[in-house]
Amino acid sequence: MTPQTSNDQDLEVWIDQSLCTGDGICAQYAPEIFELDIDGLAYVKDTEDELLQEPGATRRIPLDLLTDVVDSAKECPGECIHVRRVTDGTEVYGPEAE
Repeated sequence: MTPQTSNDQDLEVWIDQSLCTGDGICAQYAPEIFELDIDGLAYVKDTEDELLQEPGATRRIPLDLLTDVVDSAKECPGECIHVRRVTDGTEVYGPEAE
């Protein structure tokens, strides 16, 4: 049997830069995950601290940073932070969460 690489609890985050207001709240809450670029917009960073600037680029959320990322999504004035389950793509926090 092949081990699973993800489970129902694995979450990822992405930012819709077209809605980003550049307030930087996300980078204040979770600087390990988010950073503002020279263009004034927030981006998700990879595990090597490199900005992922492709539209829709995602990063898995380490469990120890989940609360900070969720708080970022809740407080974001642009409502541009999306947190979804890896397994099925369902948004669990953010503007499209049910």
